[in-house]
Amino acid sequence: MAGWLKYVIAFASAFVVMLLVRTLAISIHGVLGDGLSPLYKNGDRLLINRCSYGLRIAGNGLLPYSRLWRQPVKKGDVVVFTVPNDSVDGIFIARCTAVPGDTVLTINGQMTVPGLVNCAKTDYYWLSAINQQNPIDSRYLGFIPESDIIGRVVTVLYNTRHLLP
Repeated sequence: MAGWLKYVIAFASAFVVMLLVRTLAISIHGVLGDGLSPLYKNGDRLLINRCSYGLRIAGNGLLPYSRLWRQPVKKGDVVVFTVPNDSVDGIFIARCTAVPGDTVLTINGQMTVPGLVNCAKTDYYWLSAINQQNPIDSRYLGFIPESDIIGRVVTVLYNTRHLLP
């Protein structure tokens, strides 16, 4: 084997492993705007555990949606999700405040648990924005299906706002 070929194979193998980890296990997403303040600020880069609720297999029309080694979303978890039916583009962050079996009631945008509206549908969650002025949460979207939840926010890695001139 040529001397340079072993380096190419090692580099290609490392690249494939990195892609698999990035796609299946963890990802990094940025926060745009201050809609999540005071917990997350504009420019924060968040580490997302994509396996926190099981290995997500979206399918994208080729396979049915499923999760391997499935774990339920817990109340209080800060999760990253997409909007059902792609009515709004992007990835959003909210706190899980009601799980299947809970009941919720909203009065003037404020939620109380227990309430009168049943969240008993399996695999549907009530996600509340961290900042109540943020319009992308269950108050406006309704219950979020588990298939739209990408993963749990682990930590803030760094903030790019301080790196910009």
